[in-house]
Amino acid sequence: MSPAGHAFTAKLSGKATFKAGSVTVTCSTSTSSGQVPAAPGNQNASGPVSSSTTPATYGSCTTSMPGVSATVSTSGTWGVSMQNGTPVTAGLTIPSGGFVLKTSGLASCTVTAAPTSAATVNGSWTNGAPSTLAFTNAAVPVKVVGGFGCPTSATTSTFNATYQVSDTTDPASQITVTG
Repeated sequence: MSPAGHAFTAKLSGKATFKAGSVTVTCSTSTSSGQVPAAPGNQNASGPVSSSTTPATYGSCTTSMPGVSATVSTSGTWGVSMQNGTPVTAGLTIPSGGFVLKTSGLASCTVTAAPTSAATVNGSWTNGAPSTLAFTNAAVPVKVVGGFGCPTSATTSTFNATYQVSDTTDPASQITVTG
């Protein structure tokens, strides 16, 4: 990953969706930030390069169920890992219990991602101006609790989102992953 030591911000492009059972939650804002490891930690010939990030925030969320609203809270130390290849693979690590989605209204549900231990969500990275980090139908382990209308039998959620990753140390530079 380069440039070494540069700070970055990941901002949602479009919408993020989380689907558990028959319920889909769509959020239109999400951001996170972190830093590319300083040299030589920004390179790893035998595996991925990892760095910690702030918990991703999610806002302006709606649900597919009429009369039901949703909020997302996040906590803990999140992380990203990138591995050069064709394509470049990426992982987003959510700490245990670090993502909690709550619905209210006609259905009161609590969906906790990574309910028993940290979980890594697999995605892909594309170098560009800005570079993008995409998650397409990525499976996230979840635990759902609640009453009527809650998908309590669901053990995974499907996550879709694309983030634009910008260099905040030097806005003229791009965060890239190369071999």
